[in-house]
Amino acid sequence: QVQLVDSGGGLVQAGGSLRLSCAASGSIFSVNHMGWYRQAPGQHREFVARIFSEGSTHYADSVQGRFTISRDNAKNTAYLQMNSLKPEDTAVYYCNAQVYTNSYGEYGDYWGQGTQVTVSS
Repeated sequence: QVQLVDSGGGLVQAGGSLRLSCAASGSIFSVNHMGWYRQAPGQHREFVARIFSEGSTHYADSVQGRFTISRDNAKNTAYLQMNSLKPEDTAVYYCNAQVYTNSYGEYGDYWGQGTQVTVSS
């Protein structure tokens, strides 16, 4: 079993910053990529950012230049630094990770419980 724990959400004014964390634990052989998706009320879940084990990153166009993703491989933890937040960033943010659970190449796709980010105007 693998668990992902999201944390760090909250309420912030437009232009402010928040930092999300995602910690993976359990039966982990290695973690391939980690990242976040978000879902606003009445909207589909959308990709935000992803980081691979070697450090390469991908961002949604809507957050490029404002959000920075990083990770601590030793702790199986990823971080999302969100700056210059806008009201349209308001959503539940879900951590996502692809985790190899053994040395035979078996892996699974896991999700955190989500954390609310609210940006007031």
